[in-house]
Amino acid sequence: MFTITKDTVIGDILDNAPETAPLFLEIGMHCLGCPASRGETVEQACYVHGQDADILVKRLNEAIAAKA
Repeated sequence: MFTITKDTVIGDILDNAPETAPLFLEIGMHCLGCPASRGETVEQACYVHGQDADILVKRLNEAIAAKA
């Protein structure tokens, strides 16, 4: 199973678990197709968007587990 941490790159998440895209969009990360955003870690993106990385990591892993 693919496990996400704060250091996981967003592009890797979207490649391995595309069903997580709505979670990024919900917190204001609307530039998921942008090459720069795909190279950011979850922690970097959350910092830029004023979000808690721990909460997002938890939600992302829950979404992946629910699909498995």
